Amino acid sequence: MADFTKRIEKAEKYLQKGKVESALEEYLSILDDDPGNDSVRQSAADLFLQVNRTNEAAALFSELFDRQIAAADNTRAIVTYKKLARVVPPALGQTLRFAQVSERNGNRREALEAYEAALAGFQREGRKNEALSALRKIAALDPNETNLKRMAELAASLKDHQSAGEAYLKLGLAEEEQGHIGFAWFERAHQQDPANPDIAFRFGKGLLDKGEVERAVKVLKPAGTAEKALPDYREAYGMALIAAHRGAEAYKVLAPLYEHAPAKLEEMALLLGELLHGQHHQQALELARKLEAQQQRLGRRKEFITFLRDVSHAHPPDAPFLEYLIALFNSANREHDYCDALIRLFELRFASGDFIRAADALDRAAEVDPYLQGLAKKLEMLRGKIDGNRYRAIGNRLHSAETESRDYEEPKQEEPSLEGDTEPTVLEDLLLQAEIFLQYSMRSKAVERLERIQKLFPGEDQRNENLRQLLLNAGMVAQPSAETPAPAAPPSAPAATPKAAPPAADDAVDNFARVTEITRNIYRQPNVKSVLFAAVNDVGRHWKASRCIAGLCSPGKPPSAALEYCAPGVKQSDVMSIVRLIAVSQQLALKRGSVAIENVATVPELAALQALDLKSVLASPLCDGDEHVGILILEQIDKPRPWRPTDVVVLKTIADQMVLAVNNAKLRSLVKTLAVTDEKSGLLKRASYIDVMMAEVKRSLQQNAPMTVMLLNFGRASLLIREGGEAGLEEMMQNVGQSVCATIRQTDTAVRYDRTSIALILGDTKDTNAFFVVDKLRKLLASVKTPGTENPVTMTVGIAGAAIQKEYEPVDIVTEVINRAEQALEVALGQGPNCAHALAPITDATAVA
Repeated sequence: MADFTKRIEKAEKYLQKGKVESALEEYLSILDDDPGNDSVRQSAADLFLQVNRTNEAAALFSELFDRQIAAADNTRAIVTYKKLARVVPPALGQTLRFAQVSERNGNRREALEAYEAALAGFQREGRKNEALSALRKIAALDPNETNLKRMAELAASLKDHQSAGEAYLKLGLAEEEQGHIGFAWFERAHQQDPANPDIAFRFGKGLLDKGEVERAVKVLKPAGTAEKALPDYREAYGMALIAAHRGAEAYKVLAPLYEHAPAKLEEMALLLGELLHGQHHQQALELARKLEAQQQRLGRRKEFITFLRDVSHAHPPDAPFLEYLIALFNSANREHDYCDALIRLFELRFASGDFIRAADALDRAAEVDPYLQGLAKKLEMLRGKIDGNRYRAIGNRLHSAETESRDYEEPKQEEPSLEGDTEPTVLEDLLLQAEIFLQYSMRSKAVERLERIQKLFPGEDQRNENLRQLLLNAGMVAQPSAETPAPAAPPSAPAATPKAAPPAADDAVDNFARVTEITRNIYRQPNVKSVLFAAVNDVGRHWKASRCIAGLCSPGKPPSAALEYCAPGVKQSDVMSIVRLIAVSQQLALKRGSVAIENVATVPELAALQALDLKSVLASPLCDGDEHVGILILEQIDKPRPWRPTDVVVLKTIADQMVLAVNNAKLRSLVKTLAVTDEKSGLLKRASYIDVMMAEVKRSLQQNAPMTVMLLNFGRASLLIREGGEAGLEEMMQNVGQSVCATIRQTDTAVRYDRTSIALILGDTKDTNAFFVVDKLRKLLASVKTPGTENPVTMTVGIAGAAIQKEYEPVDIVTEVINRAEQALEVALGQGPNCAHALAPITDATAVA
């Protein structure tokens, strides 16, 4: 060591004397004897560089860099690499190692430049695997779209499906972070690596959103059924099974998941509803009991009972499930729901022929509320099917005006003398049972009853319209009568045909059932034109008419609005013909009320409208009190059509509902017009809040429809002002307001409640369904940032459904729901940001029908 020191000193003396070549020879001789002396190598390399002997300098710098990398002397290695790079291009391996060292030292820019240089070199030499390694590093340091696409394409060309899939997955996730849809990238990722559970999860959810249910189930199954699958993957697979109507399989996947991690009630509703819909009643009951115990522990039993009631109405359950519901409602003192469930249980017991237990259900309902609508009719259904004493005992529970005057007569047990005496009763019982089973989605039992009818009463489906409709609803084809059909009636007796119509057609029960659906659709419309459009289309299709016209006008004046429905293949009427038809029909309606004309040729006023080619007309006036405000007209142009009394009654009912819907649409439009709206956000100002609430409550009372109020809070005003200033807060609320107003329905109203809160008034919406609105708004507002930060805005929500009950004054309902919405928001704020809480009406627990 002492010898080397003297030799180094000798070389330094040569340098002092300017003898560079002699110093270099001395340094090189030292390296020959001591190859590990890096300080000498550094000095020699610097001297070679000084005398422009670049090749020798590059060789020494290259050796020195490799040795420093091996010794993990990263700081010196970086300096040496930069000197080497100024002399000659370093080897690709050295460039790659320099990039790695720079990355470890936190110098991202130098690392990226070095990786890019290594990548270019590997690609020039055709070394694709090394190029892919460099690209992985580049994409990890800078995961932009260009880098990820380069990596994915190169990995795919090398059949490195795992790397390609990972890159495409990152591309899709980046798209979603920017508020776009990443489905196309997830699809390409799945093509490369279908075994990756992250990829399968994202791609499967995208398929589910697009409605490709079966494909989504297939894609999500491996990720959702793996032994250590994440809860999100299991839940996504379970939801796909629900969408595919495979409730039993979904129950096996989701039930254990919900036991350990309680889900939202709407997610449970999907599973429970699908189990009921798929007739998996035992599993539905098991799930309901587990959820009840879980919600009881969480202190949400009241919300759970309301949730279960809504699910059971949407998906009718079987008798054991109804028994469970009845016990639940009874324990919560919910008498209205208790009686409703007992009536449904009665219908199921009656349909299955279990008349004794049907009577027991009816008796329990009458004991709680003997004034329930329809109890007497249901009791009459049991006449002759239960013991007389039991019949009288139930009858005694009904109010005395109906029961005291009714003398029960014990039915005779002997066989009747005429076979025909019993047929109508047997047939009516079987028809009623089949109808109930179809109502409760029990198709197999309904089919059994209908097959029995076809066997006992061959050819009845050719005479009984009600039976034909039930066969159609059950998906069965009417069987032709075994008997030879009777010859057609001779032309001399045309009156025989209309008289042969069965009694069921006069009752037209199917028409009355349709009224509710038609009027509900009419009430949903946001403006007058939409009301008329929905009415003419629904009414025209329901009656299978050639045309249907609705016009708003005063007698003797041209219509202010008119819309026409035309059946497929029927030519539209010209405007003047419509105006004349409305005028003539309204004049006839002023004299007759409803206008039912089987043969237009017998009415000169209508026969003159040759352009319309009318054969039959049915019209009902639109009356607002005693004032005629318009008319609803059905036209038949192919042949004369007899109009039944039921047609007249049902059309008049719909016409009355149309007038109410038109008035409500006008009122809602007027309220919004008179209310002061902020031009930038589109929100109504707080001064309009009470007026809008009063109008909506009155409409809900009139239509017996639900209404919900939501208070959306976006943070504390003082904190937001401190972070982004007054201007930042107002800009945020303007962006939020614009997004909310663009998303809600036209029938909903948004009001600026205070500096950081918005009130939403949702018509025809239950408080449980409001959570779907919350989820939709959260996704929509993900791009709105909190002032002064890059954080998305938080949204805390209080929800309250209005207690829409006839016995309450509108002002009381408004006051109560406003207070409860504020209480719900306080609870949600106490739970933390981005929480939502609903408070049900207090009256629910004590409401009596």
